Amino acid sequence: MNYGNIKKYDIADGIGVRVSLFVSGCRHHCKGCFQPETWNFAYGSLFTGETEEEILEALSPSYIEGLTLLGGEPMEPENLEVLLPFLRRVKEKFPDKTIWCYSGYTLEQLQGRADEGTDGMLSLIDVLVDGEFVEEKKNLRLKFRGSENQRLIALPETLKTGSVVLWDA
Repeated sequence: MNYGNIKKYDIADGIGVRVSLFVSGCRHHCKGCFQPETWNFAYGSLFTGETEEEILEALSPSYIEGLTLLGGEPMEPENLEVLLPFLRRVKEKFPDKTIWCYSGYTLEQLQGRADEGTDGMLSLIDVLVDGEFVEEKKNLRLKFRGSENQRLIALPETLKTGSVVLWDA
C-alpha cells in the first residue's frame, strides 16, 4: 500500500488533535475531490514498518486524540490488507485513542462485502464518515464532512445495535 501524506497534528479530520494518514488508491473518483492525486494506487510513498513506527510514535503524546484514515480510499481491498493489521497494533498500543475513517463507500456497501478484512476494519473504527463526496451537496458548514449525503456514524454502537447510530459532537 502507498500513502500520500501523514499529518501529525491534524485538527480538521475528527475530534481533537489527531494523526491523519492519507492512503493512496481510490475507485470513486468523486467530482470535486480535494485530492485527486490519491486516486492512483501508486501515488506517494510505500507504507512500511518504518512508516508504522513513525505513526505510532506520533500517536504517543497524551494530547493526541487518535488516528484518522483518509485518502484515497482506506476501504479499498488492496488497502485493507495493510491497514487491518496496523489498526490492530494501534488499538493494542493505544486502547483509549479513537480511530476515524473516511470512506466513499456507505456502511451498507461495506457490510454487504461480508469479508474478514472489511468486517475486521469496521470492528476497529470508532467513527466512520461514509458516502462519496457529492459536489452538488457540498456544505462548508458541516462538521467533519464535505457534503450533506455523508454521515458520521458511531460504529461501535451501530454494530452493537444493528441500526445506524449517528455520531454527535
